[in-house]
Amino acid sequence: MAAERPSDDLRIGEAVRIPAGELRWRFSRSGGPGGQNVNSTDSRVELVFDLAASSALPPALKARALERLRGRLVGGALQISASEHRSQWRNRMAAQRRLEAVLGEALRPPPPARRATRPSRAAVERRLAAKQRRAALKGNRRRALPPADD
Repeated sequence: MAAERPSDDLRIGEAVRIPAGELRWRFSRSGGPGGQNVNSTDSRVELVFDLAASSALPPALKARALERLRGRLVGGALQISASEHRSQWRNRMAAQRRLEAVLGEALRPPPPARRATRPSRAAVERRLAAKQRRAALKGNRRRALPPADD
């Protein structure tokens, strides 16, 4: 089995392939696990993908992704960071998997529109009968009023 390489092109589903040249990597010191090693290695990874300027996505998919991710974009770019592992390599793989998941979710076609339906007559009758039974049950809890003298 070949080892995964974070510098390879990124595949989102079957139709989309993002070239490695459109991905920018930044590395910094992480605050997570690692002991003294964490103070001397740049194991925190930030992966930046400029979605607005990308030529890898067809216009329709790009518009869908920009709309769905508009709250996460910074200047048209999607930023993913990973610092949960001790090694930079594993953090790179985690960031790449996260980007694949976020973009895959954003590019997924919308679900089919819901068809409006009405409850059946029997369902309406069952609901009304249940309401009457409940009203009668609650009505039996009340004190009986003394007969009025006219």
